[in-house]
Amino acid sequence: MSKVSRETASQGGDFGIVLDRSEELDDYTVDFVTFRENVDHTPLLKGLPDDRCQCPHWGYVFKGQLTFHYADRDEVYDEGDAYYAPPGHVPVRTAPGTEALQFSPTREVRPTSEAIMKNFQAMREASG
Repeated sequence: MSKVSRETASQGGDFGIVLDRSEELDDYTVDFVTFRENVDHTPLLKGLPDDRCQCPHWGYVFKGQLTFHYADRDEVYDEGDAYYAPPGHVPVRTAPGTEALQFSPTREVRPTSEAIMKNFQAMREASG
């Protein structure tokens, strides 16, 4: 049986405002995320279709709060909530200190991860 913990995950990294630890298990990516600050993903998703995440996610909020924006609504996930986020969302608010666990189909999450890293790097370079 495949398994992973926050401590054994070998991918991701410490990006200052976000601590991201992930691992691929078969066809899914398991992602342990800690948001140290409020993060609006709007600029990080630029270049994806509709500038929105096109990957579905299943997750659980251990601590804090996440807000995902959809074309027709916002959904707020609080501490203790399990959630399903269908394609077409943008995480727009994360309470500082939020800790979450997320499961995503690896093939579908890759383009999103690549766009986030590209845009994050460009933002860091622009800020000096």
